[in-house]
Amino acid sequence: MLVKTFGSAVFGIRATMVTVEVYMDQGIQFFMVGLPDNAVKESHQRIESALRTNGYRIPGKKIIINMAPADIRKEGSSYDLTIALGILAANEEIKTEKLEKYVIMGELSLDGGLLPIKGALPIAIEAHSKGFKGILLPSQNAREASIVGGLDVYGVSTLREVIDFFNETATFSPVLPDAQDAFHHQDLQGECDFADVRGQETIKRALEIAAAGGHNVILIGPPGAGKTMLAKRLPSILPPLNLQEAVETTKIHSVAGKLGTKRSLISARPFRAPHHTISNMALVGGGGIPQPGEISLAHNGVLFLDELPEFKRSVLEVLRQPMEERVVTISRARVTLEYPASFMLVAAMNPCPCGYYNHPAMPCQCAGGEVQRYINRISGPLFDRIDIHIEVTPVDFNKLNDKRQSEKSELIRLRVMAARKIQEQRFEGLKGIFCNAQIPSRMLRQVCRLSETGTILLKTAMDKLGLSARAYDRILKVSRTIADLESSADIKLEHLAEAINYRSLDRDNWGK
Repeated sequence: MLVKTFGSAVFGIRATMVTVEVYMDQGIQFFMVGLPDNAVKESHQRIESALRTNGYRIPGKKIIINMAPADIRKEGSSYDLTIALGILAANEEIKTEKLEKYVIMGELSLDGGLLPIKGALPIAIEAHSKGFKGILLPSQNAREASIVGGLDVYGVSTLREVIDFFNETATFSPVLPDAQDAFHHQDLQGECDFADVRGQETIKRALEIAAAGGHNVILIGPPGAGKTMLAKRLPSILPPLNLQEAVETTKIHSVAGKLGTKRSLISARPFRAPHHTISNMALVGGGGIPQPGEISLAHNGVLFLDELPEFKRSVLEVLRQPMEERVVTISRARVTLEYPASFMLVAAMNPCPCGYYNHPAMPCQCAGGEVQRYINRISGPLFDRIDIHIEVTPVDFNKLNDKRQSEKSELIRLRVMAARKIQEQRFEGLKGIFCNAQIPSRMLRQVCRLSETGTILLKTAMDKLGLSARAYDRILKVSRTIADLESSADIKLEHLAEAINYRSLDRDNWGK
């Protein structure tokens, strides 16, 4: 007897439907074909134990299992349940009428319990697009998959429950959380708030601009000046994700297995802060079974690199292409995957090895030329891709001791959201563009028009600072964001001057 069950393979953040064909005939052999990896082949032992524990067994017959399409490698343990149901159906131990209507995925434990899988959300999206009625998943993945409308999602805990479902010996209700409700009711408030920061008003202003336009930022200053503290508070002023961004972000975290069982949809922007010992592969993504790296996990959020010069140069250089293209392509001999990587880079660093170059009170102990060598650990092309350069100076005692509370993040976020609303209207109908930092070159002159006086000012700055064409574009984008914060339709001279001032590391005499 030939029976078909349906599962799914995840490549990048997209899923591909897999048909598991089980053919049973006279004999005693067991074959599994269709490019299964070792984890899939080992399902034989897990399935056998799970079936015996629940009063069934693998029939003593010739069994051929084909996983189609046969030219795509099948990886992982999530096909256990799909194969087990196919064997039971081919042996006529469960009813087959509903099998073709459902996608079935899950890893079996030896006692028949179901363990969570990765990529439940893209699998559910693919099942819906292919016209399936529903999907059966481990109960830990049900909330995540249920945000896909028009699909019956059943969370099951044991193999016995799945058998009862298809034999209709028990009643099951699909999981029905409201995606919009899950999206809007997640808490956007974090523990960090700009109200805790004393002084540093210039830095707060720069971070507000960065948040409003999605711009990259580097903070450079002596130890203890508040660089890390300020960077960690940046998420508190970022706008919440819109529904499209939230689904895309959730898909990445689902594929990486980092979503957890209590979350259905991510609505707060990610904040990733890897240690400076991170490897190239961990940052950009990859592995034998390619997984998203930190830059993709920070998609639509913030990637914070503290102590930037301490990262390996080769690690930092892999950031250059994703910062421009906003995607990262991972190529292997068998497969090429593409992960989204539209993140805000926020970096922090000391100005020199001892940390006290340009400090108003502490003398720098570094030898001649050592400051410049330290700065040169970060390549010029990487600096060029960072829109806003901020020099952070120590806060004096009077400001630290000031009892007056600083402006709360909630108030700053309102201004940021108002600016983002302007940008949303500006880029309405353009796929994948949500903020000024994402303005493509073809639109730049149209969106960021300068007056004649502004053009002369920018030309003077470029000649004096030796700015590149990329820096020119980024100054225009930042000035557009500053104008949006003031609800100005035009980029005024003061907006442009402030944007130019945020290119401090382009100055020829910095660090010399």
